Amino acid sequence: MTLPAITFSEDQAEAWDQVAALLHGAGIDIDAGDIVGEQGDTTPAMAVVGKAGSGKTMLLARLVKALTDAGVEIVSGDFESRRKRERRTLAVLAPTNKAASVLRNRGVPATTIHRILYTPVYDPEYEKIAEWLAGNGDRPEIEGLTDTALDRAKAFYDTVKSVPGALAAAGLRGSDFIRGWKRREDPLDIGFVDESSMLDEKQLDDLKEIFPTLVLFGDPAQLAPVGQSGEMVFDSFPEARKLTLHRIHRQADDNPILDLAHALGDPQLGFEEFEGMVRDAARRDDRVVMAERVESALMARSPVLVWRNATRIRLIHAFRAAYGAPADELLPGEPLICDGIELPLKHRKKRIDLEARGLIKGAQVIYLGPGRKPGFSRLHVIGSEDPRVSAASIVKIEMPEEEEPFIPFAARMGAAFLHGAAVTIHKAQGSQWENVQVFAPDLWAAARAGRTEAGLALWKRLAYVAITRAEHRLLWVVRNRLARPDGPLTTDDLAAPAAPLELAAEED
Repeated sequence: MTLPAITFSEDQAEAWDQVAALLHGAGIDIDAGDIVGEQGDTTPAMAVVGKAGSGKTMLLARLVKALTDAGVEIVSGDFESRRKRERRTLAVLAPTNKAASVLRNRGVPATTIHRILYTPVYDPEYEKIAEWLAGNGDRPEIEGLTDTALDRAKAFYDTVKSVPGALAAAGLRGSDFIRGWKRREDPLDIGFVDESSMLDEKQLDDLKEIFPTLVLFGDPAQLAPVGQSGEMVFDSFPEARKLTLHRIHRQADDNPILDLAHALGDPQLGFEEFEGMVRDAARRDDRVVMAERVESALMARSPVLVWRNATRIRLIHAFRAAYGAPADELLPGEPLICDGIELPLKHRKKRIDLEARGLIKGAQVIYLGPGRKPGFSRLHVIGSEDPRVSAASIVKIEMPEEEEPFIPFAARMGAAFLHGAAVTIHKAQGSQWENVQVFAPDLWAAARAGRTEAGLALWKRLAYVAITRAEHRLLWVVRNRLARPDGPLTTDDLAAPAAPLELAAEED
């Protein structure tokens, strides 16, 4: 991971020093670039918090580089060797695949929390190939695999450090290499957790069991997890273990989206005044748009962000109607949101297989078409390193003013999905899209309701989270209208992986 030289702000330098002291106590001197052995008792979890643009991700990336320069190995969830017990390791985690992919796109080797909480059970013969690729063993001789196949695997791994991808290049499926998944039994070493505002207490406890050294990175202005009484897990940390980044770093060309997000911190700001600021920003900069209607074409890849479920359902039906989607089936290219895995306990292995491939609650996927068996779907998991999956699916299309959803098709069991053309702002946390449409009439309704969360007006928290999902362009939609698409839905924009793996989820 090559990063340009940079000068820390004062608060970033202070955070670096305190995290460095934590790591030094755990036996790693990142300033000297050396592993020195444990220097004392481990420190409880520490948090680095700050609003969008305060430099959390940049600081995290610098810390990761310093640790790898010191000889610490990255645990990615891709493959873990069992032969190097004395190594020092680091895992960079995020609550969702989308959040992990945001980090990976910035050069930080991140994986999901789930991929670390559960470990794969490898086939012993094919594990020899993985150890050889990782440099921990001799070139193996595997019955049924030619030297040419092994050469293809080696050539792939030399280019892309992915064991599953290399095995796929050799002609092996994921179900050949990984026989199942189990709860992690052995602890790891150092854990960095991004988007930690999304964590609940149970997840934090699980992480503390695995990582003796744990650093959380989070935004205190986001929405707390449902059921957390408006608090985030790091809110209860003592001040000495909570490092706050106050300075907002701006690019040379400024950032009107961040300007709007941080304006919401003014306690005197009202909704109408804020919407006037959005209008002014749109006049000055084309990265902010006062939109008279929702763009249906954008909804296929970046959902409209809303507050109320009723609004979400109405927009989804408007989207499907605009594309002429039939009531009893999905069109290839329609977006879905995973709503969990519905499998009985006896199918625990299949559940873990699906979750390990990215089908965890909240995952954004694109429907590619029916699978080989009734009720199965071919899916593209957004943000996953191996995005193509075929899985038993239960698709629920919620109906306006009706309690029960309409189910156009379903397997008897499998991954459950809701439509993803519009999502609530709560569910959007941890995700980012190049273009984001925010449905302003919903935020106006939240402002009229007068609700607060953790001492701040709810509409401001909602607006802050929604606005900061935009990587490049923010569309502030002010009318309850939908623009018709210019063409049909397509999947041409979803590049297939070089060697897609087939998930063994279509077994009876």
